[in-house]
Amino acid sequence: MADARRIALVEDHALIAIGFRDLVASQPDLILAGMVENVAQLTTIEGHLDLVVLDLRLADGSLPQDNVKAIHERGAHVLVYTGAEDRRMIQSAARSGALGLIRKSTDPATLLDAIRTAAAGGEVFGADWAAAIDADANLRDAKLSAREQEILSLYASGETAASVALHTGLARETVADYVSRIRRKYADAGRPALSRVDLYKRAVEDGLLAEDEDG
Repeated sequence: MADARRIALVEDHALIAIGFRDLVASQPDLILAGMVENVAQLTTIEGHLDLVVLDLRLADGSLPQDNVKAIHERGAHVLVYTGAEDRRMIQSAARSGALGLIRKSTDPATLLDAIRTAAAGGEVFGADWAAAIDADANLRDAKLSAREQEILSLYASGETAASVALHTGLARETVADYVSRIRRKYADAGRPALSRVDLYKRAVEDGLLAEDEDG
C-alpha cells in the first residue's frame, strides 16, 4: 500500500528476529524491508527506509552512538529495541538522536504502536528512556574535541601513550599533552579524572566506550 512505512531490523538473535518478522508481516501499513545482524549490513537493503529498529547491544561490539549516526546518514529514524539494562548504553543512544526505546519483553500491541510512532518521526517515551535522559542531563559536557575523544577512547581502553601515538600519528609528547588537557576539561566540568580508571569511567559515561560487563 502507498502509505506503508518501510522498516528494517538490526538484530543478531535469530529467534527474536523471526518473532519480529512474523508480527510485522501481519500489519498492512508496515513493510519489513529486511533484517540484518549489524548496521553495516543495512547497505544490502535497497530503497528508502523510514525506520530502523536497532538492538542496543550487538555481538560485533559496535557502540550505540556510532550505529545511530550511521542509520541517520542513511536518512532513517532509529528506535532502540533491547532487553539490556545498561543505562549508559541507553544514554548514548538517546544522546545520539534515537527516538526512543522499546523492551523486547513488551507486548505486541505496544511494540507496533512504538514502531508506527517512530517511523513517522515521533518520539517514543517510556520510563527507561526518561530515566536515562534525566540522568544524562546531570552530567556536564566536558566539550572534548573530536581528536580528544579519539585519544581518550584509546588511552582509557588500556593503550599506552606510545601505542596511542602510533595509532594516531602523533608524537608521544603530544598525546601526553592531549591527556592532560582532557583531564583539565573533565575537572572544569566537575567530573574529575585523576587516574586512568577515572578516564575510563568518564569515557563510558560519555558513550565513547562500552562498559566492560566483566568489570
